[in-house]
Amino acid sequence: MIQLKHVLVLVFLCVFSGISQSTNGYELWMPYSNIEDSSLTKKYRDYSKSIYFPGSTETLMIAKNELHTGLRKMLGLASIPTNSNRLENTMIIGTKENLNSDIQQSLSKAYVEIGNEGFIIKTVSIKSKTVLVVTANTDIGILYGVYRLLNLMQQHKNLHNINAVDTPKIKLRMLNHWDNLDRTVERGYAGFSLWNWQKLPEFIDQRYIDYARANASVGINAVSLTNVNANALILTPMYLEKVEALARVFRPYGIKIYLTARFSAPIEIGNLETADPLDPKVQQWWVHKADEIYKLIPDFGGFLVKANSEGQPGPQNYGRNHVDGANMLAKALLPHKGNVIWRAFVYSEHDADDRAKQAYSEFVPYDGKFMENVLVQTKNGAIDFQPREPFHPMFGAMPKTPLMMEFQITQEYLGFSTHLVFLPKLFEEVLDADTFRKEENSTVAKVIDGSLHNQKLTGMAGVANIGTDLNWTGHPFAQANWYGFGRLAWDPYLSSETIADEWLRMTFSNDESFLEPMTRMLIKSRETVVNYMNPLGLHHIFDTGHHYGPGPWVSELSRPEWNPTYYHKADSQGIGFDRTPSGSNATEQYAKPLQELWNDPQTIPEEYLLWFHHLPWDYKLKNGATLWDGIALKYQQGVDEVAGMITTWSIMKPFVSKEQHEEVTMLLEIQLKEAKWWRDACLLYFQTFSKKDVPDGVSKPLYSLEYYKSLKFPFAPGIRPQWD
Repeated sequence: MIQLKHVLVLVFLCVFSGISQSTNGYELWMPYSNIEDSSLTKKYRDYSKSIYFPGSTETLMIAKNELHTGLRKMLGLASIPTNSNRLENTMIIGTKENLNSDIQQSLSKAYVEIGNEGFIIKTVSIKSKTVLVVTANTDIGILYGVYRLLNLMQQHKNLHNINAVDTPKIKLRMLNHWDNLDRTVERGYAGFSLWNWQKLPEFIDQRYIDYARANASVGINAVSLTNVNANALILTPMYLEKVEALARVFRPYGIKIYLTARFSAPIEIGNLETADPLDPKVQQWWVHKADEIYKLIPDFGGFLVKANSEGQPGPQNYGRNHVDGANMLAKALLPHKGNVIWRAFVYSEHDADDRAKQAYSEFVPYDGKFMENVLVQTKNGAIDFQPREPFHPMFGAMPKTPLMMEFQITQEYLGFSTHLVFLPKLFEEVLDADTFRKEENSTVAKVIDGSLHNQKLTGMAGVANIGTDLNWTGHPFAQANWYGFGRLAWDPYLSSETIADEWLRMTFSNDESFLEPMTRMLIKSRETVVNYMNPLGLHHIFDTGHHYGPGPWVSELSRPEWNPTYYHKADSQGIGFDRTPSGSNATEQYAKPLQELWNDPQTIPEEYLLWFHHLPWDYKLKNGATLWDGIALKYQQGVDEVAGMITTWSIMKPFVSKEQHEEVTMLLEIQLKEAKWWRDACLLYFQTFSKKDVPDGVSKPLYSLEYYKSLKFPFAPGIRPQWD
């Protein structure tokens, strides 16, 4: 039996060794680790001597409890003193009406600026005493402000003379769960679905509450619970009462629930013979269904719809179009102020045109025809969440329609939860891209936040990477992608470097000896993966179905655009997809300045080279290397960079727990093994066309091409169902 004195020693070491007490990752970026810097602790304690925090709503009580928990853990306080006389306190937290008139007047302009969700964190002088004020117009603004204050303290920021006025730039900040009702998760690599439908509605798992806390801490305010490949049962009474229980948990955290609506639900659960959106009986069925949902969940957000895509039913089944389908649902939701989110991820097996062009061709003609409560949700690129894609040409091309960004946080095409990939760098690249649609600097971010075309309804969605794994996301560093998505949905102009610094400080350590090399490693990690998977604009060369590892040879699937050979078009003459006017002319869907830049292989950025051009193996790159040598060297560079990540992580032992270090080390070793697999398999296959030796500096493959072709992965998680 372990003696009590040994337990006390262990606790002492955990608290005072500089290592977070939470070593399993469950607390995410909110471990509120003890602050060892005595001078900093004193400053924070000075603000915490006496706190005025009125109000007893659910949201305010959550904010109070979070503040008390954070201050106790970070500052080692046994309790947090409160004082009912607001003028005698060192910290004042409250909505506008709870502050004295002098403070209200000094912040009057800021109150207008922050709206319903923003907050103010400011030091003010009251009777020659400095007071820290956290204020907002609403309770949810107070909650966001408290989380931001605690985040700043976790980052050891100086609060003296702080004047933070912040409000979200995007209205709808949403996680899309691709969770099935049997608790499997399509493209999920962190265990099963969080939602235990069997035990709901009576049993409320603590994870639901902690999930809501994590989302609120970064300002995520909407969640769709189930897969876009939808199951109509979620709209039946037996499931809606369970959804209502989750809505009750999420509501005080400012989170609205959305449901994925299967377009054929009127047939499957409504006993109708059709789902034609122009049929009056179908229209009435959706009106009654909306009324039923809002009676249970008054703040229900609305429907997320995948229609006429990859086997999903939709309005085209009845000779109708996307506007007919979306507007039918929008009319049913409009009296309740609900929204329809209509996904633009469409490509038809009956359309022989370049898959990259099809969504634009199908949706842009409908610009301005959708109802005011419809958002068209568009993936960041025109193919499918590749390690690198040019931004989707729809962004900027539909000025009369709110376009909602869809990013993928789960790493479907990025090594699942075994590879370390910091995705905010990918998100930033897309958001910063210039569409050139109105004037220079007409960025994708300006499309998404509504400022480019004066849109009031705005949104950003992220396909969640969350499951029942103890650390939520499978890979400890995949938590940064959830965190980073939330921060960019709040402010799409943040830099990935800022996000990396924040997350590392809160999750692990504020030591500069840790932060500098680890920030560099995170920022570089996405490019590393591009190098060993899809260099120089190659794309969608993943093995079929599961997308686990390389499969550039796959060519026998039933639809041409499901085959990797469709995308790289390697032959004896060269490699790449010609999307210039001499090929599919996909560049025509972009603004003129980009057409001119991208149509010429001499001016296009080389990271997009093979996305838009089919070029000879001997084509000379800007560095003088041939295209074949350049591809091979990029693959090797990716492998070498993973080896460098292992070296960097090996010297981080003093800053993380033993368990954390060992876990990430094992995962990095898997990543290195699989980076070599990507290099060897792809080069061996492409070599059958180029007939060239790999250049000096590139390691020779360990096995034959036939060996790599023979590999099977029945254990790969998150495999999507195959549709007829």
